[in-house]
Amino acid sequence: MAEAGQRRGDRTLGSRQLAALLPAPAVARPAYRRLAREISALILDGRVALHVRLPAERELATALDTGRATVTAAYDLLRERGFARSRQGAGTWTDLPEGRRPHGVARLLGAADAAIDLARAAPGMPGAPIADALARLTPDLVEHAERTPGYHPYGLPKLRAAVAERFTRRGLATVPEQILLTSGAQHAFTLVVSLLCRPGDRVVVENPSYPNALDALRRARLRTVPVPVTDSGWDIGITESALVQSAPQLAYAIPDFHNPTGCLMPEEERVRLLRAAGRAGAWLVVDETLADLALDVPAPPPLASLAPPGGAAQVITLGSMSKTHWAGLRIGWLRAPARLVTELAGQRVATDMGGSVLDQLLALALLEGAGELLPARLDRLREQRAALAAALAEHLPRWTWRQPPGGLSLWADLGEPVAPALAERALDYGVRIEAGTCFATDPGIFEARLRIPYTLPPDTLREAVRRLAAALADGPVPSAATRRRHWIA
Repeated sequence: MAEAGQRRGDRTLGSRQLAALLPAPAVARPAYRRLAREISALILDGRVALHVRLPAERELATALDTGRATVTAAYDLLRERGFARSRQGAGTWTDLPEGRRPHGVARLLGAADAAIDLARAAPGMPGAPIADALARLTPDLVEHAERTPGYHPYGLPKLRAAVAERFTRRGLATVPEQILLTSGAQHAFTLVVSLLCRPGDRVVVENPSYPNALDALRRARLRTVPVPVTDSGWDIGITESALVQSAPQLAYAIPDFHNPTGCLMPEEERVRLLRAAGRAGAWLVVDETLADLALDVPAPPPLASLAPPGGAAQVITLGSMSKTHWAGLRIGWLRAPARLVTELAGQRVATDMGGSVLDQLLALALLEGAGELLPARLDRLREQRAALAAALAEHLPRWTWRQPPGGLSLWADLGEPVAPALAERALDYGVRIEAGTCFATDPGIFEARLRIPYTLPPDTLREAVRRLAAALADGPVPSAATRRRHWIA
């Protein structure tokens, strides 16, 4: 069954489009097994949508400079493995095999056989604060149940006011009409993308970046314009050039303890980013989900607060309680001009008429006690970060990283492009972890990197590092290039 709402013309993948998504071949003519594997990986990543028609065999063969027999055999293998199906006279269409999950879903669910999960950078939360907050909010919940229908497309007024006051306290004057409450920051981001962008629009993104945001852009069929973020931070000159030259519809940035590098954007670069986005006429979407997790520096003020008077109209700021409290709350928000908030609320109603009243009341109670909860959480993160760094230095001394001033993870450099293979092998040792390729805008990048969260207890982190070291010591780990040659063979 075709994806709902797609026009027939939108459901065909061109041969040049597919060829551009495939990694550069290790030899001139890719073998059919490698081609099938790479196309299936694109489907699982969301880079190629489900239920779209693949290019005709002859056209793809021409685009890849290979024989038609190679493409025919690759398509046969895709059908055999459940990644494609054919319709008589209608071509070959992408599909998802029974029992397989897209990578975005798999990242959230985890692996049943992995005793230690380092794939998700989301801390847990002690039960006592939630239990206390639930006990206090019962009268409010009863009142809402008796006096309101329960639909709040903008979010509960009291929680909107609390989030607005939080922005004001941090240096960005905000009124409740500028706040839309959502089911997490990712929900807010997808609402923004679906309202402001159309297929084919350009979006400037950092490389590496948050995988779920990249997935959202791919599924919206947008063209990403990557700008690098290294261990040293942003090259703001490249970012300015990308904004001016690509004429993007929007830009997405994580300036506060960037995920995954942990970098903190300096104030002067924030000002230049604001100016460049303004000159380009692009919406600037600022992801602040990690802004409160400042471990070695003061928590940064909102980036939009640095805009000149009246100059923040094109800035949308995302926030969430997932990293500071608990991801299970599914409470996020965005701050934007009031008119845009109204338009986004209308967009939201088409798929989600409003968030859970109970969750929002609980979030309100927790935000009111954030002054007591957050300092203890930051102390735990500092302890866990120190334990992880010490364990890496002891067991994997050749790996390098820069200690981030905040956030939830280290961006480790393994020194050779073996991270994808090591991540696969680590599952056999009871550790689930994501290779750096998961955070890349394009295939074949960051194969020497691992993101290692320090969100677990110190003893668990030390054990995880010992297991990673054992996995690495268990014979040579093939590099990405070696694995590609093996696929061809």
